[in-house]
Amino acid sequence: MSELKHLKAVVFDWAGTMIDHGSRAPAYVFREIFNRKGISISMDQAREPMGMAKRAHIATISKMRPVREQWLDAFGAECSEQDIDDMYEQFLPLQKETLKNHSVLIEGAAKAAARCRELGLKIGSSTGYTRELMVDVKIAAKEQGYEPDIALCSEDAPKGRPAPYLLYEAAKQLDVYPMNSIVKVDDTILGVEAGVNAGCWSIGITRTGNLLGLSQEEVDNLPVDELQNRIAGIGKQCLQAGAHKVIPSVTELEHVLLELDEAIENGESPLHYSF
Repeated sequence: MSELKHLKAVVFDWAGTMIDHGSRAPAYVFREIFNRKGISISMDQAREPMGMAKRAHIATISKMRPVREQWLDAFGAECSEQDIDDMYEQFLPLQKETLKNHSVLIEGAAKAAARCRELGLKIGSSTGYTRELMVDVKIAAKEQGYEPDIALCSEDAPKGRPAPYLLYEAAKQLDVYPMNSIVKVDDTILGVEAGVNAGCWSIGITRTGNLLGLSQEEVDNLPVDELQNRIAGIGKQCLQAGAHKVIPSVTELEHVLLELDEAIENGESPLHYSF
């Protein structure tokens, strides 16, 4: 097939979109660093701010009412900026160690990225991980056949998702404009919102990512009806956040790209798109 006429780039998230089925690595580590303080948080609480830069993620968890109440009971004071800094300092080495076992590409991800290149798209990526954390992840991904043109990290913008700044930086580094020629693919609500806020086409991932939060094996063992219902609910969340399309995984991306390219051909834009 010939190249797309209007779309110029796709920007993929990492965990839950291209690697680490279920985006499990960060959730485990967030729970552990709070546990080290004697504070118990659920997996849902650990996952709720997913998509933020990691220090901001920790701060957001600390302000959740049940977590805040535990902290007050344990320490007699609010969680301070120093407390957040201390947990973030623990987070980084623990996350780096955890990522060694959570950098496996999601099935079909490398092929999906390669197909995007065949369609004429530049390949960008962004993450809430730091550059230090991404060193080993990028090496592992390359060894498995995935190497985006750029990999933007939390230090590359003044704010992480849902702010649009990482996408603006991606557009600059990829030398791609206007923003409506870029497609953002993400498995978090904040990532979907970042795409919308940047004026990009925004695609939500429903099965492999943070919102379902299951490994491939766990997905395979889930009753079909339950899996379908949960995926449908996640899709609704993504659409409510502004996603233009939802797909189970990046293996389903090509047909959506073709639809969006045709939508642009018909004069539609991310701000005025008929679902």
